[in-house]
Amino acid sequence: MNKIVPISLLFFFLGTVSLFAQVKEETVLVAKDSTTLEEIDPLTPAKAAFYSAILPGLGQAYNKKYWKIPLVYGAIGTSLYFYIDNNNKYRDYRNAYKRRLEGYNDDKFEYLDDSRLVAGQKFYQRNRDLSALFVVGFYVLNIIDANVDAALIQFNVNERLSMRPEIYPNDVTFKPNVGLTFNYRF
Repeated sequence: MNKIVPISLLFFFLGTVSLFAQVKEETVLVAKDSTTLEEIDPLTPAKAAFYSAILPGLGQAYNKKYWKIPLVYGAIGTSLYFYIDNNNKYRDYRNAYKRRLEGYNDDKFEYLDDSRLVAGQKFYQRNRDLSALFVVGFYVLNIIDANVDAALIQFNVNERLSMRPEIYPNDVTFKPNVGLTFNYRF
């Protein structure tokens, strides 16, 4: 009986050691994707462009870029002001020249001869046409800005993607080289 107790104690200790070894838990780390994909509406850029075509600045409001609205109206309004001002001055010079051809000399340009009146007409006509081109150009630029901004809002941009300029010396000539570094952190 003395031999049975140590053998049973030996099996007891071996069993408990193996039991403790099997109780050890393993931890498994699960990586979740932190970027959630939002639904992309392909008509958003077209809606923004349509709204800007109807009323300048409305597409910027649709994109929630309210700070651009005063820029749109400032650019179009300034160009429109210069168009109206140059058109009025062009008509003044043209009417004065027409009156000179009819034989009257009682206009506000009495100090100018006929060739100066023709030169003034051409000058203000050219500036009026350029101002009209600027009005149309800023109007179209307003539409393009709303369209592009609405398209770019839908891109998934996160902090893991970065781009920065880098200046480094050339190994041979030691002159500075300029380059761009693209980084993507996982």
